[in-house]
Amino acid sequence: MQAVTEGDRRKEVRVLLEQIQAHPERDWTEARRRLATLNKLIAVPPGKASSPNPH
Repeated sequence: MQAVTEGDRRKEVRVLLEQIQAHPERDWTEARRRLATLNKLIAVPPGKASSPNPH
């Protein structure tokens, strides 16, 4: 099993945005949710996402 890299996430964002732009007539609700999740994951510095909360 391969680890998902930030590059993989950025590529998925790019692909989703291209699909949305190419077909704006479709319902992209799920894709937009996925984009929001991917953007949050990309925004978190490496190592922070899996760190336990010290409080």
